[in-house]
Amino acid sequence: QVQLVESGGGLVQPGGSLRVSCAASGSFFRINTMGWYRQAPGKQRDLVATITSAGSTNYADSVKGRFTISRDNAKNTVYLQMNSLKHEETAVYYCNFRDVIRNAWGQGTQVTVSS
Repeated sequence: QVQLVESGGGLVQPGGSLRVSCAASGSFFRINTMGWYRQAPGKQRDLVATITSAGSTNYADSVKGRFTISRDNAKNTVYLQMNSLKHEETAVYYCNFRDVIRNAWGQGTQVTVSS
């Protein structure tokens, strides 16, 4: 079983930056994909970005050029650096972990973009 612990959410002004982190622990395969999804009130949960254990990344079109996902495999931790944040990106950001047999979610961290 894999456990995910997220950190780094908070309040930021429009145009500002924030970094969120997610650490995985427990038992899992080294070949895996970690990522971030977000869910605004009343909306579905949408992909933000993913990164494989080999370092391949995938981004939602809306965040390309502004967000950067990275990971430290030695620490089983994934990071999401968010720049030029917009008001409409206020949401709960959820960490996701997938390997061949597991699909786990973190509890979510609130990111609020507001002046």
